[in-house]
Amino acid sequence: MGRILRPLISGGPYRALAFYVGELVLGIVAFVLLVVGWVLTLVFCITPLVVPLLIGLRIGVGLLAQAEAALVRGLLGVSVHPPVSSPAVGFWNRGLAVLRDPAFWKQQAHLLAAAPIALIPITVTYWALELVALPVWHRWADSTDVIGFIDVDSVSESLPFAAAGLVLLVVIAHLLGPYTAFSRRLGHRLLSGEPGRVLSPEERRARRLQALTIDALISTAIVIALVVIWALTSTRYFWPVWPLLALTLVVGIPGWVALVLERREISRLTLGSKAIAIQIGISAILAGFLVAVWAITTSGYFWPIWPILALVFVAVAHGAIVYARREHQIERLEESRAAAVDVQESELLRIERDLHDGAQARLVALGMSIGMAEEKLRTDPEGAQLLLAEARTDARQALEELRDLARGIRPPILTDRGLEAAIGALVTRAPLRVSLTVELEERPPAGVETAAYFVVAEALANAIKHSGATRVAISIRKIDDDLVAQVTDDGRGGADASGGGLAGLDQRVRALDGTLRVASPPGGPTTVRADLPCA
Repeated sequence: MGRILRPLISGGPYRALAFYVGELVLGIVAFVLLVVGWVLTLVFCITPLVVPLLIGLRIGVGLLAQAEAALVRGLLGVSVHPPVSSPAVGFWNRGLAVLRDPAFWKQQAHLLAAAPIALIPITVTYWALELVALPVWHRWADSTDVIGFIDVDSVSESLPFAAAGLVLLVVIAHLLGPYTAFSRRLGHRLLSGEPGRVLSPEERRARRLQALTIDALISTAIVIALVVIWALTSTRYFWPVWPLLALTLVVGIPGWVALVLERREISRLTLGSKAIAIQIGISAILAGFLVAVWAITTSGYFWPIWPILALVFVAVAHGAIVYARREHQIERLEESRAAAVDVQESELLRIERDLHDGAQARLVALGMSIGMAEEKLRTDPEGAQLLLAEARTDARQALEELRDLARGIRPPILTDRGLEAAIGALVTRAPLRVSLTVELEERPPAGVETAAYFVVAEALANAIKHSGATRVAISIRKIDDDLVAQVTDDGRGGADASGGGLAGLDQRVRALDGTLRVASPPGGPTTVRADLPCA
């Protein structure tokens, strides 16, 4: 008996119920915020106001997620710290960063699931407590008010229901354990802010094809079921043609997108742009859908010609933009080629200068000390010993200078263990709090890896020396075909992008046809972001 009643004595079920009450309140608030926020965002999606709306929605979702995380930490014992913002450089990039941030969508999923998940244990517990208290309050309520189906007129009639309520409370106390474990896992997966495991290209392809297969099977099953219902109920107007057309869009559009992603030769026919290939295919599917609607409803005026012409115009405009951008990229490649020559020349001059002024001078002094020691070895052994000691010191200093020179070209740890280990070594030596996030499926090309390393190293050094920062966030991830290295500090800001160090980084990045952006308003924060093409 003690084992059966133990959950009622422990504090676990009561903490769980308090958690679900808080989740219900936050879930209702979140539902209102998401409905209002997304409606406003969609209304102003073609205006610049969409960016501040997205940023405001991101902050609101992040704050509510932090409130949920506080409940998860305090009542369920899971340490989660969801991010509130999606940092980026540039006006439009800030809005895109919100849409690209996986944490933003995970937090919304948890907020939307909070109320339905919390409502189940709260409702069942309320019913159980209502039954337990039935002997007290039944006399003041109509029989229809007691859960809707219990007719009680006296205390003796209510006692069996009160006993059933006690049993239900015990069952709820036992079931709250696994139910709360599910809430813990859900909170950790959706609120932790951790990036999770990075999928390989093969895994992404398998999941994409699996989702497409499920989509096609479900749509086919729905069409077959509707045709069977039509055959059993009526043989006149074939009304399943309408859901069939709608489901054609549901299957055809993602199917075409998957085909373009799988077959590279399709995008080669459209200026090498997957976006244009996807747009043309979707436009063709929509045109076929409109023509089918016209054919089914009427054979009169061919009204689909106007939306088809609009789709063609948009596709042509998209192609012109891509072509103009391609021409601009050719010009940038010519500039980056010149920048690469300049970088190589400056690197050679630096190496020559460091060798001449440092290691070469040390080695010359080393040779002179050894020669003088040879002359004094027989006549003045003590003087020869002093000269050998000096030679040993010169040899050690020359070796250190050669190591520093090699480290300035490409650190050995970067060659041996990759970008994460090399930047991790920088982080461990930093005298302030540094968070490092690296999301790479495979090692990038050597030139890109080296450029990313020096961007992070220079930005981190500037944050330590000049910004007065207390925290630095380093993020390295693969976005499409670009390696994106971003360093953000909470310092005083005001960094000069044309300064010597950052100007040299910009030249190094442009040599790889990349872009370096520096955002450092007075008062901070400072964000340095490098986008380096890997293709």
